[in-house]
Amino acid sequence: MVCNNKDPEPWAKAIKQKLPDTEIQIFPDVSNTKDIDFALCWKPGNNVLQSFINIKAVQSLGASVEHIFDTNSINPDVQVSRIVDPQLSQDMFEFLLALTMKHLRDLDQYTNSKTQKQWEQLPYRNIDSTCISILGAGKIGGHVAAEFAKMGFKVHTWSGNKVDIPLVNSVTGYQGLIKMMGHTDILINLLPLTNKTKGILNRKLLGNIKEGAYLINVGRGPHLIEEDLIELLDTGKLKGAALDVFNEEPLLPNHVFWDHPKISITPHIASLTNTTTAVNQIVENYLRLQKGLPLKNLVSHKKGY
Repeated sequence: MVCNNKDPEPWAKAIKQKLPDTEIQIFPDVSNTKDIDFALCWKPGNNVLQSFINIKAVQSLGASVEHIFDTNSINPDVQVSRIVDPQLSQDMFEFLLALTMKHLRDLDQYTNSKTQKQWEQLPYRNIDSTCISILGAGKIGGHVAAEFAKMGFKVHTWSGNKVDIPLVNSVTGYQGLIKMMGHTDILINLLPLTNKTKGILNRKLLGNIKEGAYLINVGRGPHLIEEDLIELLDTGKLKGAALDVFNEEPLLPNHVFWDHPKISITPHIASLTNTTTAVNQIVENYLRLQKGLPLKNLVSHKKGY
């Protein structure tokens, strides 16, 4: 196991309970890297995996894999897999629902009013008059879109390919994206981080969004051009933003985001991989590797997701 910013011990314990006869070693305390054929990773250091010359599979301990591809050169013959957990998707939806309802009811303003002992009733938006647009319609994005649609929100998704989700309008292509932005009251980013999506939340794109819209970024920090966000907030193009992911984590104490009144911050907790529900996928993939079978939830080396 090669882990940064994640405690490997609970994972090692859970896997050992399922595979008692399997040796589990935690980097850097690895007796012989040549003996390793299956690596569990979360944010491995630069080129760490290069020492595992006989590795056959790399399993991410989360839903994302860019932390592996961005730091290590992985042989195309090596299978790379990620966690796909229904609980992860549901946790994400619940988090996004909480942020959405807080925004629609302007609860942050009431918190501020309390500190000023100010009694003021504010207008609010209803669910059925609110359009939510979601960038990314994969396992998590698709689930989130479906759940919001069931509640009565007007929901659009933008992705590389059309998706078929009841009550959801699926769009593709740049022109489809621009048109979607014009209808958007709340924009949620759930895209994977690739060379094509890096910096997608910029002045050019967000300049097409509906006046006074709200941005929620739970994708990755590098999706967002930070100085563009500040400009869009200060000019009123965006009413506010909720950020759960950042270019550098933890967010530095002197970062401008901390003191901006229109930015809400959470420390990358929108949806955390649950050891109990995810360990079975890891165990199954390890056993499949030993039997010469392809791993489940494989990602594309070329696409990066």
